[in-house]
Amino acid sequence: MAAPTRVLPNKKTEDERIPPLQAGDRLTVEEFERRYEAMPHVNKAELINGVVYMPSPVTHDDHGAPHFRIITWIGTYLTFTPGADGGDNSTLRMQVGENQPQADGFLRILPSHGGQSRTSEDGYVEGAPEWISEIAASSASYDLHDKFDAYQKNHVREYVVWRVWDDAIDWFILRGEKYERMPLGADGIYRSEVFPGLWLDPMAMVRRDMKRVFEVVQQGVQSPEHAAFVAKMQAQAKQG
Repeated sequence: MAAPTRVLPNKKTEDERIPPLQAGDRLTVEEFERRYEAMPHVNKAELINGVVYMPSPVTHDDHGAPHFRIITWIGTYLTFTPGADGGDNSTLRMQVGENQPQADGFLRILPSHGGQSRTSEDGYVEGAPEWISEIAASSASYDLHDKFDAYQKNHVREYVVWRVWDDAIDWFILRGEKYERMPLGADGIYRSEVFPGLWLDPMAMVRRDMKRVFEVVQQGVQSPEHAAFVAKMQAQAKQG
């Protein structure tokens, strides 16, 4: 009797092997996506100006809790703002340069309501959301350097960075092709120009006074400018 044939497991050829993502790799968007999709165990990787970033695990105090509070704040705003959309740690397919960040939080106007981004057939946001937030350790973070540059080039219209170690929140607005710092109101409140009614008391947020944060954003969504903004988006949607 002939010996049974031993079936060996299939092995990928050299051409089929997909290299793992490594921090510091310089990749195209297409190659970044190919490698990232082949590594489902990796929770967060970003491509910023063609360079791969793979952040280390983060602590609750320095990232988790501030992140949760920012998302709670913008979620409150979205509840009263039909025509707007938001996300948390979603990969964004930006159009300028080799950039696929995973923003800590973002707001966008839906494309049907006049927004500048769209949703792809496979479920990604393509283009730049109008508003992005990031939680950074300090001013030395890449959120205020490499990402700042990428978001500016892609016309993210407002960019908010909470520098946790510095107890500070920076709010930038795009004027022409460059970011400028958003001035605080005389009452110490930031008021978004892109999302009217998105108001923030930054010092209340920094000291974790969420009752005050809620009071301020609730005033914002009850303001005449917020009502006018919602009406404008609804009119845009009706026009198609």
